[in-house]
Amino acid sequence: MSHRNARLTVYGRRLLVQRVTAGRPVAHVAAEMGVSRATAHKWVRRYRLEGEHGLHDRSSRPRHCPRRTTAEAESAILALRRSRRLGPARIAGILGLHASTVHRVLTRHHERARPGELVHVDVKKLGRIRDGGGWRAHGRDSPQRHAARRAPRAGYDYVHCAIDDHTRLAYAEIHPDETATTCADFLRRAAQALAAHGIPAIERVMTDNAMAYRRSRAFAHALTDIGATHRLTRAYRPQTNGKAERFNRTLTEEWAYAHTFTSSKQRADTLPDFLHTYNHHRAHTALAGQPPITRVNNASGQYS
Repeated sequence: MSHRNARLTVYGRRLLVQRVTAGRPVAHVAAEMGVSRATAHKWVRRYRLEGEHGLHDRSSRPRHCPRRTTAEAESAILALRRSRRLGPARIAGILGLHASTVHRVLTRHHERARPGELVHVDVKKLGRIRDGGGWRAHGRDSPQRHAARRAPRAGYDYVHCAIDDHTRLAYAEIHPDETATTCADFLRRAAQALAAHGIPAIERVMTDNAMAYRRSRAFAHALTDIGATHRLTRAYRPQTNGKAERFNRTLTEEWAYAHTFTSSKQRADTLPDFLHTYNHHRAHTALAGQPPITRVNNASGQYS
């Protein structure tokens, strides 16, 4: 397809050739069409050599690219990606390549080239914190610790997470369970939250094989509502959902266990601030040291 400022479309080129082949001088026809004589001669020559096909645009891709990454290197990159789910920076360090080179190879092989193409969804289970704090606040041998052992179990909080594969943008909520209805409602809100950050549509959702995802009508209806298809991870292969697993690790190290909380509510109240820092300020190794929001902005054309 011609670019938007092109003087000649395929129709214009055909008209130029028709006028020249009818016997009119090339220079006169070029002036009428608003192009140079060299351009006019080019299209006439292509028509005489290739016929109608010669009037169409050719690919700008070079015939030869001697500096392109070798097939052996590409195979090694893809093998590490599939077996260990590593990002461009880690793969580059192992193979002695530039991270930008690895990223181009992954993009060329359809490794999530755009926001919303694949969103990972998972649940991280955290033990609830009794009011006043647990052993992290008082110590393992404290009276509070021994009293807690004799008391009924505090139970768990379930952190539902959604991470965009391409941008690493994340959204999370805390719920008292991981039932099918909770998972379904979370997915709808996650889609809305990602849209508010500049990812308007989710194409595919990846989850593990939990019953709430695999056999739930509620979750299936939520997928239909947001217009996404569903993909399950391979059984006993958590690395397939590697983006979610890595986010869960960051979640625990930099939020859940990074501070001494005196209640589950206090911990929950800090989750929005953690997510804002993660999405807007925290440097991400897989994004060349940039936070996830920069890749969303670049994809939407806000940054060059």
